[in-house]
Amino acid sequence: MHLGAALFGVAGAKPLKKEFYFSDETLRDLDYAISIGVRLSDPVLDEIKDVPTKIYYHHYRQANMALDQIAFRLAGVIHSKGYRALPVPASQIIDWEKQKGHLSHKKIGRSAGLGFIGRNNLLVNPELGSRFRLVTILTDAPLEVARPIEADCGECRACIDTCPAGAIKERSEDFDHMKCYEKLRDFRDKRIVGQFICGVCVKACRGNISNPPA
Repeated sequence: MHLGAALFGVAGAKPLKKEFYFSDETLRDLDYAISIGVRLSDPVLDEIKDVPTKIYYHHYRQANMALDQIAFRLAGVIHSKGYRALPVPASQIIDWEKQKGHLSHKKIGRSAGLGFIGRNNLLVNPELGSRFRLVTILTDAPLEVARPIEADCGECRACIDTCPAGAIKERSEDFDHMKCYEKLRDFRDKRIVGQFICGVCVKACRGNISNPPA
């Protein structure tokens, strides 16, 4: 693509529809999900120590805006071909305590072959780690569907060692959402950043073993 995307994949949406926060009528025939990712800046992330930074907060918002623009433009192209398309906001949270949006971009990304769910409860791409943001477009355009990546974090525990909330465990299924949420709220309430974001585990997850955590 020529829109600044670093990752692109397609997943079948049917198995995940029951988890979406849209009406059945809206989701009718939208059986394909396009997953798009933009890379986050390494220098911006490297500024993070044990708390999020002002520049990461700005960068995070700009990445989400860029993703929404990419999804908006691509949805327009899909519409022009005679198909339906629903661009889902990159970062519009419905329930912060449960950290849920209209759908899980990371689950779509996993099904689209862009990575696996890591110990940090984020999508981990073999090359980029978790240093990216995602957006999703639901469509009825008949697209070729990818297969999920069969991989895991292996011996890497960088995110466990750095998590300021102690929310990350050995198994991704044991991730403590409440501890994570409480730390995000603490960062916001202390006016470190103006939103429920952290970035510490995003920084820690660098991807392939040829580029290990510092």
